[in-house]
Formats: sequence, C-alpha cells, structure tokens
Amino acid sequence: MALRDSDPAEVGGYRIEDRLGSGGMGVVYLARSASGRRLAVKVVHGQYADDDEFRTRFRREVAAARQVSGAFTAPVVDAGADAPRPWMATLYIPGEDLGTHVRRHGPLPPPRLRELAAGLTEALRDIHRAGVVHRDLKPANVMLAEDGPRVIDFGISRAAESAAGDVLTQTGRVMGTPPFMSPEQFSSPHDVGPAADIFSLGAVVVYAATRRGPFDSPSPYETATRVVEGEPELDGVPAELLPFVRLCLEKHPKSRPTPDDLLRLLRDGSLPDPRPEPTREDTRDDTVPQRPRGRRRRLWIASVAGALVLAVAGSFTALSLTGGGGGGGTHGELPAGWRAWQAKDLDKATSPSAAFPSCTALDGGLICAGDSVKAVRFSLATGKVEWSHPVADHPDPNGSSGSIPDSGVFGTHGHDVYVVADTKARSADVGDYVFQALDARTGKVRWNMPVGDRELSAVDGSTAVTADGPIITYGPDGRTYSLLDTGTGRPRWKRTVPAEDTCEVRTAAGHGYLLCVDPKGKHTRIAEIGPADGKPRWTATVQGALTLAGRSAGRLVLLTSPNAPDDASGPAYRRITLLDVSDRSPHVVPLAHAVPSGSMPTVVRGTLYFTLNSGEVRAVTPATGRTVWDTHSSVERPGPPAVSDAYVFVVSPGGRLAALDRRTGRELHSLPGRDARTDPVFVYVGSTPLVHGDAVYVPYGIRAVYSADIRHL
Repeated sequence: MALRDSDPAEVGGYRIEDRLGSGGMGVVYLARSASGRRLAVKVVHGQYADDDEFRTRFRREVAAARQVSGAFTAPVVDAGADAPRPWMATLYIPGEDLGTHVRRHGPLPPPRLRELAAGLTEALRDIHRAGVVHRDLKPANVMLAEDGPRVIDFGISRAAESAAGDVLTQTGRVMGTPPFMSPEQFSSPHDVGPAADIFSLGAVVVYAATRRGPFDSPSPYETATRVVEGEPELDGVPAELLPFVRLCLEKHPKSRPTPDDLLRLLRDGSLPDPRPEPTREDTRDDTVPQRPRGRRRRLWIASVAGALVLAVAGSFTALSLTGGGGGGGTHGELPAGWRAWQAKDLDKATSPSAAFPSCTALDGGLICAGDSVKAVRFSLATGKVEWSHPVADHPDPNGSSGSIPDSGVFGTHGHDVYVVADTKARSADVGDYVFQALDARTGKVRWNMPVGDRELSAVDGSTAVTADGPIITYGPDGRTYSLLDTGTGRPRWKRTVPAEDTCEVRTAAGHGYLLCVDPKGKHTRIAEIGPADGKPRWTATVQGALTLAGRSAGRLVLLTSPNAPDDASGPAYRRITLLDVSDRSPHVVPLAHAVPSGSMPTVVRGTLYFTLNSGEVRAVTPATGRTVWDTHSSVERPGPPAVSDAYVFVVSPGGRLAALDRRTGRELHSLPGRDARTDPVFVYVGSTPLVHGDAVYVPYGIRAVYSADIRHL
C-alpha cells in the first residue's frame, strides 16, 4: 500500500517504508530500525490524542502486549504512549491475517485447520498465564505466520483480575467484534474473563473451516440473539474438530474448557472431565442472560442491539499487518478410489539395486527418485506407475544408466518437482549433470540448469529449495551458488563462498541459509540469503562447527557438524545452539542426555528428533534441551521420521513401519517389513516415509513403495 504525502517519514526514530493498513483508530506502517529489523508501527489518529480515556486504553494495550510478548504474539519492540500521536512498534510478521486468507483462498484444509486450532489454543494458554484476557479474538487478529498463528491487537484486552475495578468497562461500553463475542460480553462486560476468549476461539475455528461464523446473520439484532441463546451453525466443520468447537461454544463460561483441556483433546482425543453444572446462583447472575419473554424480550433485544452498535463503534478496529500470500497445507483425507497398495519400479534398463531415499506428493501423484531413477510417478490412489525416467536422459546402449547416489527428490514448486539428470550419452566415470524441473503431471522436462560433473544431493548441503526457488551450488569446485528462476531455471544471481571455508546451503521455514565453517572448525558463520540479489539479509557467527537441523519457534536449531572434531569425552551430540532469527542472538542449550553422533537429527513441527540404528527414537524440546520421550522402537536402522497430527512414523530399510504416539513416544502400531534384501552395505538406513492426508506412503527395499491408511493401522 503506497505511502501518502501526509504520512510521516519516521515515527519514534524508525524509518517508515510502507503503509500496511488503516482503520478507524489509526494507521499501521512498515518501518525499519537502525539495525535493519522490520517493524509494524501502529500510529493513532490525531483526533484521539486529546482523549484521556483513549490514552489510558492505549497505555493498557501497550502494557498488555508487552506482558504476552512471546512465540504466539507480535513482540513489542518500542512504544510512545505519551507522544503527540501515540504509537507502538511490534515485530513485523509477514503473512496474511486469517480473515484475508480465508476470503481469498477459501476454508483451511483439515490438517491446517487442526494446526490453527492447536496454535491458537497455545497462544491463549500463554496469554491467560500472563494474566491477560484478549476479548477480541477474531480472524483479523490472527496472523498466519510461517511458524504458526500469532495473535495480535490487544487494544481492548485487560488484566484478568481487574474486572470489577475496571472503570473503563463500567462506562457501559460493550467491547469486541459481535460475531466472535461471547454471550457474557453482551450482557455483563465487567464480568468477562478468560472463558470469553475460549468462546471466541471456537467461533474463529468455525470461520476458518467454513468461511462463516457460527452465529452469522444479516441482522445485527439476530446476530446478538443467536450468540446469546441460539445454537451454532456447524455444518462444514470437520468431524474430528466438532468436539473441540462444541466445548468452546458452551453458553455458560463455567462450562467451557481451559486451554490445557483443549490441547489434551487435540493430542489424544481425551475429553475434559465434566465441569460442574452451573448452579442456580450461577444462572441467576448477569454473566449469561436468561431468555426473556414477551415485552422483556423485545427490550432485551433492543439493549443488545444498542450494545452491538457500541461494540462496533467502540472497539479498536484491527489493522491487518499483511505482508504476502498465505501458504497451503497438506490436503486431508484420501483421493477418490484410494486403496492400500504396494508397487515397484523395476525397469531393468536402470539396474535396480536400492531404495528411493525420498518421495513427495504432488498433483495426485507420488513422485520418487534415486537409485539411477531420475523420477517415477505412482498414482496416490492405486500405486500404478504413470511415468518413469532414468537418471541418464540418453542411456548408454551398453547398459550404463548413470548414477547419482541418494539424489532423491529435492523439492517442489507449483506443478514442478526438482530432480537431477545425467545428459551424457556414454559410459563414463564422470557424468555431465543437470538440475531439472519436471512437470509432476506428465514427467516432461520444464527446464535444465547444467552443473557439470558435480554430484548434487538433497541431504549434503549442496542444494536448498526455498519458497523463492532452488538454491544450488555448482562450478568446478562447487563454490558458486545461485537462486534459480522457477520459470526458466536461469540463475537470478551468482555468489561465491569464501575460498578457505567449508560451506553448505540449507533451508528452514522456506528461507535459504549459507553456513560456512572456518578451516579450524572453531566458528560457523550463518547468513540468511536474500532472494533478490543473493546478498546476506543478516550474518551471525557462533562457536563451533555447526550444521542446521531446522527451525523451531522463530529460532534456527543448530547442532555439531558430523565432520567436526569430537569432544574429549567422545563423539556425541551434547548441546543445541539456538539462533533467534529476529535479533540473531545465539543461545546454547545443553541436551539433558547426550545422543550418539551416529544418530540422524531433524526438526519436524518444532520438535527435534534423533533416530539411531538400534531403533531408538528420541524427541527433544529445542528450547530447553529436555527429552520429551525416548523410545526403543521395533524398527532397525530407521531413517528420519515423518510426523502427523497423532503419530511419529519411522521405517526400516526393509519396510517395517512403526507408528509412535507423538505425545508419549509409545509404539502404538507397526506394520511388518516386506523386503529382506536390505544388506547394510547397500541400504544403510531406512527412507523417510511421507504423510499426505490420511495416508502414509513408505519407500523401502528395492525401488518399492507401499501405502497405508493412518486411521486403520
């Protein structure tokens, strides 16, 4: 949104770069601090600056936002509540608000909807623990950040314990946004507590699932009436979330669950213990109005309508801090005609000898690569091989097919899947490789990027697929790296890594990073790669030779590189280094229990998992280093895990699948192996299974895959 002539050049010393949005109470700008940090600066309209009550409310908003600053909100950086035009600066959160996203893209798919419900519940748990009630949770106040939803705009929040003594809510104003308000917010604003946010949470989840609120009506009178005494409209809400929503939308606040109750429900399906039925005294109080009759009902509706008008006029209009498109998600359930299947790609021209290291689901197909296969597409529904191409685009007539060890699938973008091919039409020890984009629907080559005789791998740090496209290393010594244009495959820019350092490119949460270790292995320099020109957006240096395992709660999770010198006490992972991407501050966290260095670490859904050849799987909370659970599974030599809402899946080279409880680590289900020809010399560890919708797809054995319904393991 373009800046206007009347917009300030700076606010509070922060340079204004753009206008993000505006509302009845003020304007939100995109600004930048002296260090380059991007901020969202909310500036109040001038006509409210002389209103003492407004200034008091604004100070309270700043105080509340500071109290709850954390992983689930937009942290407050600075504020000027006493400035001629009050302002507040928070960390800028790229992404759409939930309301905008649903209007543009429609309801969220079930897996993403469940993640939203869990993320907002965690947010409310932290907000309430800080002693704050938000009172205006609605789609416009939920930002869809890359690491989960964030709750913003605490303009009408207040301390939970300040109900009776809050002069500002004794003035008669009903604050909130009517379709997402709780019954008690209409009838008795001074009695509003944390349970009101739970009611709003249920309404927001219904909106995200159906594109409408549970009490929507063209008439403001009817909306208010339905909120207080009507039944919610829940058609279109996935069955698995109906218990969650119904509990949230209980009319009486004492009948609603706590955030912890809701999180247990989402984790393991356990309904909270029945709450005591509201007593006669409870139902006599003003917290929930009883259904009036006759003339009293007409007067009550009129008063609610008046309150509703005040709610619209008096609430702090949400200012949408948008910064780009929203993301998709794994689409739920199963494709039409799905059945459990087992399939192989055994093209004898390519000498099958190993498993597919990785697969991806795209456009109705399961795309796998590896073991001299550039890519093969299996039908997600039936396992039918729909197309298959060898690594060598021009196979040697003498039978040499070309081989790139463990190349796998590098990633996807739109309808494209990224793989590697060998273009040499001869038998040779050295290949002539190209990085390719294939149309996942047809298998046709969309573009090529030559990389010479350099072997690229999806796991060794030579390639990283980001939200802006693939970053690859290439050249005679592999020291050139470029971001490839997703439409043409041509480099958008070229950069060179330092000559003496050992460097790799990695990706986390859609961003690309360059990690370079000095020759002595004493320090690692980490830079976020700017997609526009390849220049570092920021650079940080941390101690030790580290590699990137993933990202959790806005922090990069770094571990000792497998090639780093061992500790004097023996080779093992003993600590985590967390690097905050907002201020680049490192934080070293010791692991509660050392993990052998031969294990495979990876971050999935915010949890750090280690898998060991013995079948041991360990889940660790990165922020604390504490072991959540440690399980000795029935799977030998498991590869990196796949994680669904309920399970952590690991698979052996022969195809034995274990489904571990995501919360406790207990092995709940297992499926037997299907191929004994998995000598460790040739197949060292299992592949990574793929969870897509309600199915898990398991690569195993010799270019084989099978599928299973997660709901019926």
